[in-house]
Amino acid sequence: LGPGERLYLANCIACHQRNGEGVPGVQPPLAGTPVVIGDPAEMAAWVMYGKRPASLPAGQYRGVMPQFAYLSDADLATLLTHVRASFGNSASPVSPDLIAKVRAEHSK
Repeated sequence: LGPGERLYLANCIACHQRNGEGVPGVQPPLAGTPVVIGDPAEMAAWVMYGKRPASLPAGQYRGVMPQFAYLSDADLATLLTHVRASFGNSASPVSPDLIAKVRAEHSK
């Protein structure tokens, strides 16, 4: 297993499932969703701080996104890059610098 997959299995699989399909009505799928393949800063803010992205329709999923801001910038970048490149997705990688920028913006 690669480092991104290990992080996914340790932090995300319970809600989003091994195949990234999520749980209907509870947790959104990760395959081809606007949050995952869209703006990586928006996705990072959601994963780090639970800031719901505008691209995720309100009321469609009753689950709550846990906050993973305790992970390092490098681990978050690796994890999000894995998700953006898995489950049929082919979005660009996420850099630790982008994670640091989102972290700094949130702390203002």
